[in-house]
Amino acid sequence: MDGIMNLITGILIKLGILKKDLDYHFARASMVIIFLFFGYQKWFQYEAQGLIPYISHGPLIFWMYSVFSVRGATWFLGVSEWLFGALLFWGFWNKKAGILGALGSCFSFIATFTIIPFFPNGWEASAGGFPAMTEHVGFLMKDLVLLAVSFYLLREDLKRGSLPATESLRSDHAFLQGALRSLKWDVGALGDKRLPHLRISWHFFKSEEI
Repeated sequence: MDGIMNLITGILIKLGILKKDLDYHFARASMVIIFLFFGYQKWFQYEAQGLIPYISHGPLIFWMYSVFSVRGATWFLGVSEWLFGALLFWGFWNKKAGILGALGSCFSFIATFTIIPFFPNGWEASAGGFPAMTEHVGFLMKDLVLLAVSFYLLREDLKRGSLPATESLRSDHAFLQGALRSLKWDVGALGDKRLPHLRISWHFFKSEEI
């Protein structure tokens, strides 16, 4: 089992999964795409009607209907989501903009995730209630993951915007260095003596951009 896992680990590393900032840029691009599509929906009547049960039961956003009306509240959300997406996109180059976009993103998903306890009939009675979710609570549950991604981007942009460029910007940098120094896998450990003995050395990883 250890031999198989070492083989899988080695293949993933050779594919570049530990490439510097790959996770950071992937998370940012994902959030930009999400805000682009979510914001686009908000300009149409079907979305305005579909959001009524969510907004009206949101402890942090219920007030929007009395201030903006049903369509106005949806437009406000659409503009906000496009603004947060644009700031996150700008964050590829400007960390201060990234911080603002990540802050807005965090608040956005806190506002939606906190709807769950107040949503009527959110737990399926035929299945015994909590924790059996209905589709409405299931739809909101995804925002917990999006909140975690937003917090990750906020944390990274704060570090990158405040630390000198010569310092390590990744909290796991030292861990990765130690892991890569110690990671030497041998295909022969799989038990097939016909396979050549392959070894990944630190010199290989050092040549990669980690």
